[in-house]
Amino acid sequence: MAVPIVAIVGRPNVGKSSLFNWLVGRRVSIVDPTAGVTRDRISEIIEGEDYSFELTDTGGIGIVDEHKLEADVSKQIQTAIEEATVIILLTDVRDGVMPLDLDVADRLRNISKPVILVVNKCDTPELMLQASDFHRLGYSPLIPVSVLQRKNKDKLLEAITDQLPKDQSEIAETDLKIAIVGKRNVGKSTFVNKMANAERVIVSEIPGTTRDSVDVRFERDGKNFVVIDTAGLRNKSSMANSIEFYSQVRAEESIRRADVVLQFFDCREDLSRIDKQLAGYIYKYQKPAIFVVNKWDLAPEHVSTEEYGEYVEKMFPMLDFVPIAFITAKQGRNVFKVWNLAQNIAKQCKLRIGTGELNRLIEDAWTKNPAPQKGQRMPKIYYATQTAVEPPTIVMMVNNPDLFEETYRRYLLRYLRENSPFQEVPIKMEFRSKKDAQENKRMDRPEGIPLAGSEKKPVPMTDGTKAKKTEATKPPRPLRPKKPKPKKPDLWKL
Repeated sequence: MAVPIVAIVGRPNVGKSSLFNWLVGRRVSIVDPTAGVTRDRISEIIEGEDYSFELTDTGGIGIVDEHKLEADVSKQIQTAIEEATVIILLTDVRDGVMPLDLDVADRLRNISKPVILVVNKCDTPELMLQASDFHRLGYSPLIPVSVLQRKNKDKLLEAITDQLPKDQSEIAETDLKIAIVGKRNVGKSTFVNKMANAERVIVSEIPGTTRDSVDVRFERDGKNFVVIDTAGLRNKSSMANSIEFYSQVRAEESIRRADVVLQFFDCREDLSRIDKQLAGYIYKYQKPAIFVVNKWDLAPEHVSTEEYGEYVEKMFPMLDFVPIAFITAKQGRNVFKVWNLAQNIAKQCKLRIGTGELNRLIEDAWTKNPAPQKGQRMPKIYYATQTAVEPPTIVMMVNNPDLFEETYRRYLLRYLRENSPFQEVPIKMEFRSKKDAQENKRMDRPEGIPLAGSEKKPVPMTDGTKAKKTEATKPPRPLRPKKPKPKKPDLWKL
């Protein structure tokens, strides 16, 4: 059984995105006084002790969009209503019953689905009483809430769960989460719709159509995927308003929570500062990635894939291990090959290499190119071990981390990547000294428990047995001559 969907609908500026974030428990949708910020359907899973559902935020019904996207926004709202199990009709108590509220209520009357009437912004007791005026819309139950004052959230959740089907199935875990990032109008939303096989996000030639980060969930080949479509970014100096700033913050957050990142480029444009900034986020958070060159059918004839690949590697030298794919998302060319590559890269990030094999690789690298001496001290590597995955984390135990220059660290990293299973994913390498490791153990150990190797060893007996730890088995202390104690003066004789 599919996860039940609860859709929030209403006219513009009644607080749909604020209510969505409040119920989810974190900031997902962009909240701004400007009407029409939300265009796509934004969804998030909400789970409780005895309920679970997918909450969907929608655009305002009757919005006048600055880019003439009213028809696309309306189509997204209608799809959300058709897919919903329960509908939340949101209104604003401060404005009272508006004509557009009546139009929305009439639109929902033809749909045989439970509708919960929610009156928002009931911040005071007087406004709570005014909420009863909305009974004229003809829906019950009526739940007055205040997102700002955090009032009646439990009542709203109870009203929602009462309308949900009782025989819910458990929500399947996500097998892979992929973030799609890039500049404006490079084809990210087109790619997402191809993967989901549905018009899940609005596609337009107008730059900046997608404003929020949209999680698109779908199932393919028995696996559950989440694709995060992010807003196209541009330089800070070109940002028109706070909405674009929040879009950039959401894009960075999407990179941080993704398993694999696909960074899109338009083959007809030069790589820019924004491309370097996004690549910097990928490098900062150690995320496996694919550089996707889109619209390759429009590429200049004199440019080959090899030449463009060299150009990308030159622009991002710290990410030269990232694979490069050439696609045409609009026609679906190579789209699913990129998808399969993303799954393979995600598997690479979860691999482990044995300590013996890892140390043989490090020994080979050292034999071919030992670390240079620093001053009078020679760097030494005692052993290496993998301590974590996603990203693969290699810990090198050395005599002193400061003796290893950055160039030699990069050499070890490159040698390890070329000769290990981690050829296309980032590797996190840490250098630790034995002294620091012992200090960490000393700090972490419980009170009264000695460090390993610090216990006094029992003295072996002549017959092969071991003596017990007693005072008799301890070596005698050397005798020292006792100093004579000074005599106290006899006070009676003074």
